Amino acid sequence: MKRIVVLFVFVAAHTIGFAQETEDYSQITKETLNYEEYRVKITRPPYGLEKVLGLISRIKETEDENLVLNQKDYMALSLREKFTYHMIHPETYSQNCDATPPVPESEKKIFGQLPDGFNDFSWSERQGKFFDANRDSVIALMSESINRSNRVGINYKRAIADINGREMIPLLISTYNKDHKDKDILTLLMLLMKNNEYTPFMTSASYKKLYAAPNQESSYRAYLVGNTANEELIIQRATAFYNGLPKKH
Repeated sequence: MKRIVVLFVFVAAHTIGFAQETEDYSQITKETLNYEEYRVKITRPPYGLEKVLGLISRIKETEDENLVLNQKDYMALSLREKFTYHMIHPETYSQNCDATPPVPESEKKIFGQLPDGFNDFSWSERQGKFFDANRDSVIALMSESINRSNRVGINYKRAIADINGREMIPLLISTYNKDHKDKDILTLLMLLMKNNEYTPFMTSASYKKLYAAPNQESSYRAYLVGNTANEELIIQRATAFYNGLPKKH
């Protein structure tokens, strides 16, 4: 049975065995392969991590395709432990198509969509309900973790998009500005603006290129050039979007 694989596997740094398409995948560089691995790394929360890993190892000994923790053990977990469990262990097996080949010079591009990161698994209905029911706590725990590690793993990015964590925009921007490496943080900012139908973004040339059918490429390949002008424009728009949100009292 296939088990969760957090990192995409790419065969060889010099020869990529994908079908010939419009681009020459033999030119994929080591820098691109390293960045693709970086993009799909998850963040492992520290809350009850050893305990949760022990439970997961027992689950993987079963023959069930869906690696679900039984309800008794699940309910015995604290909220923080459940958060760790969900973030590192999607429960539902949902085989995807073949892995998407790396895009040449992806480290220099701002994509319209986030990578998968969980390979053939996805969060179950139970896990989605946990994120929704504990939204404020999930945001607080992710924020605490991001502030500590200066890293937003792909699992955190996907959770932020799923729960519409627009309150986290300032933290996302400050994290990106530390080294300007993780361009998927900019992708996440655009997804938050898109999902909230923020008009200045929805009417922009960036939106039309990335999301407006039928003019864009396959949505997972569409990208903006990762130059300073595009980075600053995304951050400016996301900041204006955040500043216009109703503030909690």
